[in-house]
This record gives sequence, structure tokens and C-alpha cells, in this order.
Amino acid sequence: MQSRNSIGVDTGILSKAQQIEQAIEWNNRARDLKNQLSFDEAILASTTAFDFALESGDVVQQGRALATRGSILLELGNYASSLSFLVQALELFESVGDLGRIAITYGNIGRVHRNMSNYDTALDYYLRALTIDEELGNYQGIANHIGNIGNIYLTISDYPKALHYYHQALAFAEKIDNSESIATNIGNIGSVYLHIQDYTSALEHYMKALTIQEKLGDLIGSVINTCNIAAVHFHLKEYQASLDYFLKALDIYRTLDNKTGVAETYSNIGVIYKEISDYENSLNYYHKSLTLNQEMGNKFGIALNVSGLGVVYSEELYKHYNPDKAEELLLQALQLYEELGVRKELYDIHQILSALYHQTGNWQKAYHYHKLYHDLEKEVLSEEAKKHAEQLYYERKTAERDKQIAIDHAKHEATEHLLHNVLPPSIAAKMLDGATLIAEKLQNVSVLFADIVEFTKLSQLISAEDLVAGLDGIFSEFDALAEKHGLEKIKTIGDSYMVVSGAPTPRADHAESIALMAFDMMQAMQKFTSITTGERIRIRIGIHTGDVVAGVIGKKKFAYDLWGDAVNTASRMESHGEPGKVHITQEFKNVLVEQIAAGNHPLHLRFEEREPLHIKGKGMMSTYFLYPSDTDW
Repeated sequence: MQSRNSIGVDTGILSKAQQIEQAIEWNNRARDLKNQLSFDEAILASTTAFDFALESGDVVQQGRALATRGSILLELGNYASSLSFLVQALELFESVGDLGRIAITYGNIGRVHRNMSNYDTALDYYLRALTIDEELGNYQGIANHIGNIGNIYLTISDYPKALHYYHQALAFAEKIDNSESIATNIGNIGSVYLHIQDYTSALEHYMKALTIQEKLGDLIGSVINTCNIAAVHFHLKEYQASLDYFLKALDIYRTLDNKTGVAETYSNIGVIYKEISDYENSLNYYHKSLTLNQEMGNKFGIALNVSGLGVVYSEELYKHYNPDKAEELLLQALQLYEELGVRKELYDIHQILSALYHQTGNWQKAYHYHKLYHDLEKEVLSEEAKKHAEQLYYERKTAERDKQIAIDHAKHEATEHLLHNVLPPSIAAKMLDGATLIAEKLQNVSVLFADIVEFTKLSQLISAEDLVAGLDGIFSEFDALAEKHGLEKIKTIGDSYMVVSGAPTPRADHAESIALMAFDMMQAMQKFTSITTGERIRIRIGIHTGDVVAGVIGKKKFAYDLWGDAVNTASRMESHGEPGKVHITQEFKNVLVEQIAAGNHPLHLRFEEREPLHIKGKGMMSTYFLYPSDTDW
């Protein structure tokens, strides 16, 4: 194996020990230059490292230099050359049984195959790498490989599995306190929510990841999440904002000479121009992306671009409208997607073909592709998948609640005091008695979610100190009301507040007590105003009743939480509500009326029936706005 010494150093005048030392130094320099995004200089340094290693005869250092060269070419999108160098490095590491470096190289080979859309092969290499690092107890390697496995499942639209692996990877990253890996996995979780159309959760995760990455100076991570934020704006039909973010990302990718990023961003810009009917610009950007993807051998990118071109030619408003050309391109894209086995894009192309045949009067083909689209969409975006994703979302949120507290090294007296502060008294007592798993199914509870209206807009107009002080004032007021009515506060998430009645201790008046809590919350909000506009701050409230699973999550940080359909439906009532109103389900109304009739001090209420609403995961529902009869809010 020969390699030219690009910097002109005579490696032969040094002793073997000195040659090995120089190989290590130049390889470390190459890795640093790669991290600084100086790829050309990094390649030269890795070549020099290999020359020293080859002269010394040290197999491990030769493998390290080749592996570094391969990883640099991977970042540049030169997949064929990257794979060649990585395979050579792998052979050298295997010859000396260097398990740690074998695992790293397996992972990098997996990344190359993923970028080339060879998903089965990529998954195989990731699993090989994971097996080795689990044997070695290498948590960082485990986090990386599990996260990469999640990437595979996200790409092929298996969202529950993707979310499962991302959460596992995040747990390992947190265990070793690796901020870069933490940010990466938070952003990946955001991408799952983007794909299942939960844009609020997606944006929350992307912004959290971006904050960490900007603090770390992680330019590649930052630009990836800039693109992710652009995607959220696109799905919200905020096209100019989306275009601005993508153009910003494109400038960065060009500066980095990152062909993969440039190609993906070209394609996304093409989509935006198509949406705003600027067809010439759309075609221009699709062709730019297609050229780069063909150079890199990225089958998935090629399929996306060919599909995008087909969509443009299928637009009847386009002056060069050409349904025959559109059909040819779309069928070509369909074949590529079938070869790749990517389900989400498959049902998208089925829908597009159905619409094309419909507009050209080919009813038989239109029906055929519509049926294919409908069947596959139902499979990919099933309610079971969404429910699973939402459940994992709530489980992950337990790590962020304000009630969590470290007690692993506390003395017994401090432990008892802290447990009573962060957990309901009955739950704290069970844990102090030695219970290690607290989990129970509770029937007949009522759950309330409250959210501040236009919080994002308000938060942008005030300082961080004023924002935190304002939230503290509002939520402290709610805490006092929860104590007044004997309810259990579960958590706050950003500007949202969650409280339950009937858990952990059952109570017969759970609906009545939480209705009183809602009325008091609305009344309390009358004294809170914006410090910038003077306008009264308003909230939305949603309530539902039903069965839940309740329990304590955590080993070092404990939190009491709820799961189940009653929780999800109460959250939906809040998000589908209106400012200054209490939004309730038919089930809650029925229980509330029964409890009031059975009580000694009946409430005087009025219910305003709404038009039936389509609620995600539930279908059409009858809902109401709830008011006390003498309301003045």
C-alpha cells in the first residue's frame, strides 16, 4: 500500500518510535482539523500520518490514519472513497484484534451505507458495533450506535422504534454527560415529532438542541437544526420564514463544502418554491440537488429530486405543464422508493400519482394509486404509532420536571424531607417503607391542562428575568389553588401546567373539585398583565375524566406522573380550546353533573355546546365550554 507524503517530510530518517509518535501526532492533528471543518488540511494531515505509520510498520497507526481519512471523506459526501478507506482500516484493526477501533469503524461504515440508502447493510454494521461496545462497556459508543439505529428507523418511517432508540441513546449520553450527544438526540427526537405532525413538540426539541449546540460552538449540529426549524415553519405554511432559514443553512453548508447538506437544502428550497408557485426556481433547485446526489450516489436523494421534478410538471398552472413527463418522472421515483423500502415517501408518491391520473381522466389508475396510498398511510401513521410516541414523550418529560430532586446520597432525614416535598404524601410514605416500584391503575380521576395564550410572542418582548418571574408568579398562584382544593400538581412544561384530582388518593368529587380549580385559575389570571402591552394575560384550560396509570419514575431523581388516554385527551381539550375558556369533554360533563346532583352544595353552571371536533387519536367528539353561571371573566 503506497501513499504520497504531501508535506515533504523524510520519514526514513527517524527511529521507529519517533515514526509512531509522528503518526499519532499527525493523525490527532487531522482529527482536530476535521472538527474545525478544515477538510482539505485534514486530508493532508491524515496522509502524512499514514506515511509515518507505514514506514514504522505499526498496523494500528496505519489503520487509524486510514479510518480518519475515511471519516473526513464521509463528511464531504465522497461515499465511495470513504468506504474504501474505512474497509482498509477495518482489515488492519481486525488483524490485530483491536475491538474498540473495530467498533468505531463499523459505525462509520454504517453511516456511509445509510447515506447511500443501503439501510439493511447500515443496520447490520450498527448492530455489530453496538455488540462490541456493550461488551467493552463503552457508553459513548453505545449512545452513538443506538442513535444511528434510530436514524435508520426514522428514515424508513418506523416512528415508534425510532423514538425508542433515540430515548435510549439520550439516556446513555446523559449518563456520561456528553452535551454534544445529548443535543444530537434531542434534535433527533424532535424529528420524530415533526414526522408525526406534532409541530409544537418538534419545535420545542429543535430549539433546545440548537441552544446547546450554539453554546458548544457545534456548527454542523447548529446548521442541521436550523434546517429542522425551517422544516417546521414549512409545515406550518410559513413559507418565507422557512425559506429564510434554509438559505441561511445553505450558506453555511457551502462554506463547509458539505455536499450532502447542500444537496438536501437545494431540494428543500425547491419544495418551497413549488409551494409558492415559482416553478422555474423550483425546477432549478431540484436539478442542482439531483446533480449533487447523482455525484454522491445518494439513491434516496435522487428519488426525492426526481419526484419533485415530476410534481412540478404535474402542476396545471405551470406554463410548461406536461402530464406525460410528470408521469414518467413519478413512476421512476416510485421504482426507486420501492427499491429503497421507504414507506412514507411511497404513500406520498401514490397520492401524487392518483391526483395526476385523476386530472388527466384516467380513473382506473387514479383509483388504483389512491387505494395504495390510503392503505400504506394507514399503516405508517396508525393511531397506535402516534399513541406510542406520545406515551414515550411523557415518560421522557419526567426527567425535566421541577419536582425532580437528587436524593441518592442524602441522609435519611434529608431523604424523608425531600420525598415529602416532591411526591404526594401517600407515595412518599410507600417509598420510605421500602417500595422500589410505585405503579397503579386509578379509575375515575379528572385531569386539567392549562396553557398561556401567545406565550411565544410574549416571551420575545421581555427579558429572561421578567419571563421567569412572570411564570413563577402565575404558577405559584396555581400551586396555592391546587393546595386549596386538595389537588395534586403533576408538572409544568414551559408555559403549561398540569394538575389532577383523584390521584393518588381517590375522591368522589374529583370532577367538581377540578372544575372549581379551573374557575379559580381563570379568576386569578385577571390580575396578571403583560409588562410590555398592559394587556391581560389569558390562559386556555382543557379537562377530561377517566382512568389513568400513575407511578414514580426515576432512580436518582423522582417524579410522580400520569399516563393514559385521559391524560392525552385532556391535553387535546386544552390545545383545541379558546383563550379565557374552560374546554371539557362530554364524559367530564356527565360526571360533573352527577357529582353536583349528589352534593350538599350544588354548583350553578352553564355549558356551551360546540360544533363536534375532530380530535387526534379520538375522532369526532362532542365538547363544551364550561362557565359558572355568575362568571365575569
